[in-house]
Amino acid sequence: MTTILVTGGTGTLGRHVVTRLRADGHDVRVLTRHTPPYAVDLREGDDGLERALDGTGTVVHCATSARGGDEQAARNLIAAARRAGVAHLVYISIVGVDRVPFPYYRTKLAVERQFEDSGTGWTVLRATQFHDLLFRLFQGLSKSPVMPLPARVKDQPVEVREVAHRLAELARGAPAGRVDDMGGPEVRTMHSLARSYLDATRRRRALVKVPLRGPAYEAFRAGGHLAPERAVGTRTFEEFLAERFAGKGGRR
Repeated sequence: MTTILVTGGTGTLGRHVVTRLRADGHDVRVLTRHTPPYAVDLREGDDGLERALDGTGTVVHCATSARGGDEQAARNLIAAARRAGVAHLVYISIVGVDRVPFPYYRTKLAVERQFEDSGTGWTVLRATQFHDLLFRLFQGLSKSPVMPLPARVKDQPVEVREVAHRLAELARGAPAGRVDDMGGPEVRTMHSLARSYLDATRRRRALVKVPLRGPAYEAFRAGGHLAPERAVGTRTFEEFLAERFAGKGGRR
């Protein structure tokens, strides 16, 4: 079996990718900023990165940082992977990074292009937003009696474990370039998704639709981040919530 390195292997997506690959019998190395034996900050790069890549055939790049630096991290990873003779680089991106002028999306697109220009076999999968992201968003907004939501914006959340399964499948195969996008099973209004969250948590909050401005908002409103033709995910937001709160009674 191939030795596979998963960056960000303890994160929301990465930990499920690691579990799937190990279940398939692969030798999996987990690289994060703080977890031995491969504790490496990709934005800086050090000898630990070379050790992690030594003998590795495939890298699945799930690591990302809200603090920025993803482009530098990708440059360091790709350069080290080439030196180590890695044959296959797999990257998880987001649907709409080429259509929505949102800063984080621009960064993801720039990293995609680095993989394409790496001189190494590569695969890029774009997915819609995970259920977990909407959950955290609504969790934060519901701390107030009024939940402001962007007006006329829809979303298509997907189950993170389904994306992890697909990434693991791609990592086991040959480099495939840009593969088909992966979207959740339903395109839903933010209002309906927030209402489902409130129902699951048994909370009462006023939902207020707030019109915003700017090119990024207009692109989101136009559905640039959606992939209705690729609604291949099967697990709904309500099913995600039901599992999240299974066995918990009362207000959450």
